[in-house]
Amino acid sequence: MAAITAAMVKELRELTGAGMMDCKKALNETNGDKDKAVEFLREKGLAAMAKKANRIAAEGLVATVLSDDHKTGAIVEVNSETDFVAKNADFQAYVAKVAEQALATESETLEAFMAEPWIEDASLTVEQALSQKIAVIGEKLSIRRFQKIVSTDGVVTTYIHGGGKIGVLVELTTDSADAAILECGKNVAMQTAALKPLYTSESEVDASYIEHEKEVLMAQAKNEKPDANEKILTGMVMGRIKKEMKEVCLLDQVYVKAEDGKQSVAKYVEEVAKAAGTKVAVKGFVRFETGEGMEKKEENFAEEVAKQMGQ
Repeated sequence: MAAITAAMVKELRELTGAGMMDCKKALNETNGDKDKAVEFLREKGLAAMAKKANRIAAEGLVATVLSDDHKTGAIVEVNSETDFVAKNADFQAYVAKVAEQALATESETLEAFMAEPWIEDASLTVEQALSQKIAVIGEKLSIRRFQKIVSTDGVVTTYIHGGGKIGVLVELTTDSADAAILECGKNVAMQTAALKPLYTSESEVDASYIEHEKEVLMAQAKNEKPDANEKILTGMVMGRIKKEMKEVCLLDQVYVKAEDGKQSVAKYVEEVAKAAGTKVAVKGFVRFETGEGMEKKEENFAEEVAKQMGQ
């Protein structure tokens, strides 16, 4: 019997979308013959992605779910090829179940998550259940990422924008879970969805990032004012750094609902805490946007119709 290597298993997995153990079994059953292994998996209903492996799945949905006590939250991104499928009720229900799986998981990697027993049928893994869903829906689907927050000293809140285009989890440090605090968390999550901060606060910003920005901005300042002295140039750079921090740091951003158009998110949270008579602080956030950073397929509707008509 041919030796089955990890590289062979990986290649078959990428080609078919089947689970690692299923791919290994298929290769063992077919003495390492890749083409026969693909057929073996298709016959078992585990390679629904075989003809779809090269398609781009950059649409889809982000979903979030919270525990009843708001102590735990999970967020997932599940991709599809088309926005049409993303609006399909069956797909939406499936994504909601993936989110529930993420809420219950103890896995820290996507690979381990995909190997878990599926929440609706423990005889299947998450990956096998995905293959079955692909067979039903008829498009390439992918569970791209998940994250789970477990709060030990506060609550987790959530916000979904655009029917699942953007999802956010926000963790608050607080002793309270009353309606006003949860509403505050939701508003901060809404802020995060809208203005896409990179950090919670300036303390999270890596010093090397700041130094790099200073170098870039100093070069810009010298080009703009070549005759200016070092003090003026430094002042220009620090002013621009401060402005940039207000854009990329959540707590420094202008709160989107600020009545005066000036109040920062940090000040808004302080105001809520004072009114509620308790301490409230934003500990962190997770923001997923569907297809973020992925290449998206350029649709040509006329060409697609012509192909279907055999022209």
